[in-house]
Amino acid sequence: MTASNPPRDESHLRPGGQPLRGAHLDSTAQLMNRITSQLGSQLSLVSLDGTRRPAPPALVIVAHGSRDPRALATVHALAERVRELRPHLPVHLGHIELNEPLLPDTLASLGDARAVLVPLLLSRGYHVKHDIPEAAAAAQADTRVAAPLGPHPLLVETLYSRLAEAGWRMRVSDAERRASAVVLAAAGSRDPDSAVDTRRTAQLLAERLGVPVLPAYASAAAPTVSAAVRALAARGRHRVAVASYFAAPGRFATECAEAAPWIAAAPLGAHPAMARLVLHRYDQAVAASGTAATRALASA
Repeated sequence: MTASNPPRDESHLRPGGQPLRGAHLDSTAQLMNRITSQLGSQLSLVSLDGTRRPAPPALVIVAHGSRDPRALATVHALAERVRELRPHLPVHLGHIELNEPLLPDTLASLGDARAVLVPLLLSRGYHVKHDIPEAAAAAQADTRVAAPLGPHPLLVETLYSRLAEAGWRMRVSDAERRASAVVLAAAGSRDPDSAVDTRRTAQLLAERLGVPVLPAYASAAAPTVSAAVRALAARGRHRVAVASYFAAPGRFATECAEAAPWIAAAPLGAHPAMARLVLHRYDQAVAASGTAATRALASA
């Protein structure tokens, strides 16, 4: 094989070398989709009067970091989903610890470009209140920190979907429903606001499922998943599922799943609703920044 005779992709051919029906149409559709996305990206930067709008702030997804290689792969997959939903938006990744790129390095690579940091964290806590704002301030650039992902109905949508994938069924007998419950397994934090946020998510999930949902924690807070399961069993709830309230796979998620007496759902991961939620938090932060700028001009 030589450079003048490159390999051909013949996956679209029938035996005998004839094109498969629809192969040309598929490739044409893919090309048109790509052109449409690129055109939309260009038009989004042009105002109605024909002037060029300023480029949007970059979106920096701030993940915690993990020694589990599945976590890094999951965060990259989520970032790719976000890019697919908003092709014109620069999307970057930064970690608080354990994985590269670290958040300070990501911010340094952006120079003086505007950026919105979206924590891939599910509740308020030390990282949201201290670590991420301090990294943003140290960057000495035009940055804004968005709210954590939770609580929010899109998280409940993701939790419900992951439970359904694991075997949870909404249509059950009355007896099965009276015996059913869910433990919402979260990482845990010493910050009381974190527990407030997790309890709110548990409440929203309980309303969606129609059964009790009890929060439990892998560390720093009580109860543990095992203790929550025992508490539910004491109330006659022996059909208990564990919902994994973790952004990505890791040690805590694995340990909580192992304590499940029945089914254990996968972590939230790169679910489409998670990508929409990341963009929602980004848009909220951008809107808040614009509102603050308008107020400042009005008072000048």
